[in-house]
Amino acid sequence: MRNIRLKVAYDGTNYHGFQRQHETHGPTIQGTLESVWARLVEEEVTLATAGRTDTGVHASGQVVNFMTQARIPEDKIPKAFNSMLPRDIKILQAECVSDDFNARWSAKWKRYDYQMDNKPIQDVFTRLYACHVPIPLNVALMQEAANLLEGRHNFKTFAAAGGASKTFERTIYRLLVKEDHGLIIVSCVGDGFLYHMVRIIVGTLMDVGKGRIRPQEIPEIIASQERQRAKMIAPAHGLSLVHVNYTEESPFEVFKDLKINNLT
Repeated sequence: MRNIRLKVAYDGTNYHGFQRQHETHGPTIQGTLESVWARLVEEEVTLATAGRTDTGVHASGQVVNFMTQARIPEDKIPKAFNSMLPRDIKILQAECVSDDFNARWSAKWKRYDYQMDNKPIQDVFTRLYACHVPIPLNVALMQEAANLLEGRHNFKTFAAAGGASKTFERTIYRLLVKEDHGLIIVSCVGDGFLYHMVRIIVGTLMDVGKGRIRPQEIPEIIASQERQRAKMIAPAHGLSLVHVNYTEESPFEVFKDLKINNLT
């Protein structure tokens, strides 16, 4: 038996999230990957994943692992997989890891990016990957609020109902808001995330950018631990899982762009 780790990229537009569900709900990333592997080597496996992304959410750096008896060399797995996968899912890398590795529980930190198209008329070329917000957003105020969300907090206010987590304390190492020619990107790096947490944080930052919430209110919103204090959930299609890290490297060693404005 080998424990195989895969790095996966996918466009989540046509999928009912990552997690395998009953086929009547529509295709999922997990179900597609497991089905293709069964066709490749006539073996059924169950994937463990770093993050169960929701319907419509994308990934450029998702990580999964599974135990297999198949003898196909690791360096041949991506090409074999990709020859049978649909065009919107690709295996970027495959490697054999220790038996105790688990894509979810072994992760040290993750990075998600959320994109907003802040131009008056929606860009047709980013419409599947960026949420259109035609109202001008104040990026400086959004970053001021983002700074107050960094650190270790009880993020119960930013957790949607239906999640399985029993504890709500998480650490956000970096929450960065950048703007480039009308495209606003929120990069959220943390040791773990609650159900819909990133999308609720982004929705709250949107409200700050629109002037509906003052940055100074953020500590009170966090302390309230009341879900209704952060009402807005940003649409799923703007979100992408960018990276999952399993080493002791800090996010700022891996991603130099997180050091912008000398705030680290």
